[in-house]
Amino acid sequence: MTYEVNGRTLEATESGYLVSQDDWDKDVAQAIAAAEGLTLTQDHWDVIEYLRDAYLNHNGEQPNNRAILKAMQDKWSGRKVDNKTLFDLYPGNPSKQAGKIAGLPESLRKGGY
Repeated sequence: MTYEVNGRTLEATESGYLVSQDDWDKDVAQAIAAAEGLTLTQDHWDVIEYLRDAYLNHNGEQPNNRAILKAMQDKWSGRKVDNKTLFDLYPGNPSKQAGKIAGLPESLRKGGY
């Protein structure tokens, strides 16, 4: 599988994850999101930025749905944030679908909790 972004052809796995994390930028994220049928809002970007920070700055950590939920409850204080909120943003499973759009490698863990 490949993505075409700004005249570049980017290699991806069969399930759509980038082969090289160095290929990722915000335009690539938009292209992957479009392939997933999503239009990115600021809430989407908040989750993406959280996942990229966790992976790049915390020894390859890939937070599960519960960790994302807790982080977004802190970030979006004053708003009701629950599992439905995350699944409304990323219906294909928040930790996995957002991770794909964030340019992270595919997580092999099962489940969100």
